[in-house]
Amino acid sequence: MSSLIQIPQHRIFSHFPNIAFNVVALAASMGGIPTLRTILSALPADFPAAILVVQHLSPNSSHLPEVLGYRTALKVKPAATGDVLRPGTVYVAVPARHLLVQPNGTLLLSDDPKMNFIRPAADKLLMSMATTYKSRAIAVVLTGNGSDGALGVLAVKKYGGVAIAQDEATSEFFGMPGAAIATGQIDWVLPVEAIASKLLHLVTSAVVA
Repeated sequence: MSSLIQIPQHRIFSHFPNIAFNVVALAASMGGIPTLRTILSALPADFPAAILVVQHLSPNSSHLPEVLGYRTALKVKPAATGDVLRPGTVYVAVPARHLLVQPNGTLLLSDDPKMNFIRPAADKLLMSMATTYKSRAIAVVLTGNGSDGALGVLAVKKYGGVAIAQDEATSEFFGMPGAAIATGQIDWVLPVEAIASKLLHLVTSAVVA
């Protein structure tokens, strides 16, 4: 990625309304599909930020965008290299490829080695999102085994972003959100039913001066 032409920050954000948060990343593993559907179905079509999704799946699973697109007003699509992030659009990581945000604000599918024994890895996405979108990024770590996402939360907070974790009571598996909470950098621990409203409040109430 070092060979990319650097694009001024104001051009990276030019597709978004004048709000403080432009991108939300949702990271999940076991138990994640119903959790993701709960969140996405509660967001309006005019949600003013882009949404990136990493869900740990079998390398042969390719129907996640269709599954997540059911009963949501948002546009849901498989992420592709070169995608320009748009408000109200959900970009879903494809099987066996890391999903990264490039320095110019577009997406990249990567064959880099597995991280946390997983590809796509939440940490890879969150760290790349943090370095590009900085304080305009929100990380949400949801149900799942293991600790994927914890390092990414540290990166998001380092660059001034916001981090949310699903609570234990509504997590089918508390490994991932528990590891994120253990970093001490989570801003809100919420039941799954409250996450969409928190995201909507954050992205619609914080305006760039």
